[in-house]
Parts: sequence; C-alpha cells; structure tokens
Amino acid sequence: MIDLEWGERTWVMGIINLTPDSFSGDGLATPGRSEAEIVRAALDQARGFVAAGALLLDVGAESSRPAQFYGDHPMVSAADEAALAVPVVAALAAELGDHARVSIDTTKGSVARSALAAGATLVNDVWAGRRDPETVAAAADAGAHLVLMHNRELAEYPAGVFDEVVSWLRAAVEDAVAGGVSRERLIVDPGIGFGKTPAHSIEILHRLAELKAALGGLPLLVGTSRKRVIGELLGGAAPDERLEGTAASVALAIAAGADIVRVHDVAAIMKTVRVSDGIVRWRP
Repeated sequence: MIDLEWGERTWVMGIINLTPDSFSGDGLATPGRSEAEIVRAALDQARGFVAAGALLLDVGAESSRPAQFYGDHPMVSAADEAALAVPVVAALAAELGDHARVSIDTTKGSVARSALAAGATLVNDVWAGRRDPETVAAAADAGAHLVLMHNRELAEYPAGVFDEVVSWLRAAVEDAVAGGVSRERLIVDPGIGFGKTPAHSIEILHRLAELKAALGGLPLLVGTSRKRVIGELLGGAAPDERLEGTAASVALAIAAGADIVRVHDVAAIMKTVRVSDGIVRWRP
C-alpha cells in the first residue's frame, strides 16, 4: 500500500462521483445504469486518473453540494448510499489498490465502515463527524486516515470567517483524537464553498498558509475544482468552463502549503501540480 508521506509532493485526489445530481455534472450513476455498468464506468475513470498520476481516489455516492447556492437535493439513505458506493470501492481497491488509495466520501458512519471493510483506507467527511460521530469511530477502528472538513449551514461568521474556521477545525481535530483517531492520521480541509460565500472562500484561499500554521501544520486538503468561487472570479463561468481557474487556484494552494488537491480533471491538473511542485519544493 502507498504510504501517505507529507512534504515531498502534492497528492492528487481524483473525484469518482457516483451521484446523478452533482453540481459539476459528472455523476456516473445516471438513470437506467445498472450496478455493473456503474462499476465499469468508475473503473474506467479511475484507471485514467491513476495513469495520469493520481494516488488517491475519492468515491462519493451522495451529493454534498451546498444548499445555499444550489438548492435542496434529495437525502440518500445509508443503505442506498452504501449499495451504490461499496461495490465501486471494492472494485477500485481490488484492481488499483497497489497503485492508489481509495477514499470514501461520506458523512455516515455505517457507510464508512462498509467502505473500509471493502478496501477504502481513508474517510473523507465533509461534516468532520459533526453529523454522525460514527465516521470518526469507523476511521479509528480501521486505523484509517480521516479528512475533517469545515462546514456549516449558513454563511454567517460574526467573528470573521478565518478565525471561526480555525476554531471549528481545532475542535474537530480534538474530538477526532478523543474518538480514537491518531493525530498522525488526520487531514484538515477548510471547506472551500461550503457554508461560505465566494468572498469567504477567497479569504480562506488567500490565507491558506496562515490557516495551516494555525492548525499546527496538519496535512491540508484543498478542494477548489469547478467550484462556484472559480466561476465567480471568471465572470460567471459554468462548471465545465472552470478548468484554467481551477488550475490557478491549485497552483496557489500548493504554494501556500496544500498537501492534497481534490480535483475532477486529473490529467490536466497533474500538469499544474508537477510544475508547482517543481518550483515550490525545489531544493538546491
């Protein structure tokens, strides 16, 4: 299994989106597709990601798009989410597990446990265990890595977005450690676009290095791919018109200390990552 080591490279996490209602329009579970067809489509996508250089594959089976910008979307039961995600996780782990780590993107402890049993080695929880503390317990029991992402229902920050995100993530880290996850297996994510206006997200991106330092240098995951803030900065560009903007944000995030970037367009963004790493991580 590939060891997650920090500081020598930027890890690229490719998004394997199984939801039919993703904001970015890349969901693989389109109406009428059978489980076998979905698994084949996910494998094809993952093979391409790994061939391009991605070492993390993030499987998600419920849309987490922010309701304040994209409207309410149907909640998925744990049973339905697991039925969609776990066969894909198992297939990816079986074929590509020697070349990449498989991550499960879920806020539900039972789904996390099933995915970890099927071969995932990382839990990516966009609510950092606040919706269901069993995601933390599942990661602890499996000895898995755990991504703690900042999130909130409303984009309101009386004390300022930066200070509140730092405070919230510090508390999430301490709760995860108390729940049995070793600090060495924790990864923090400021949640670009989640419970944040574009202006909030820009401030967080501008202050990423400061944020990482404030969180004790914990490994930092940044996900800007195709997000609304990129579209806003490009004058209203649609999700499929945000590649160059995403690449710019990835380069700047790496310069600020990002350890993982989570992206849709792996092959294109890998070029940005390689150049950024070559400059940022240069040693005489």
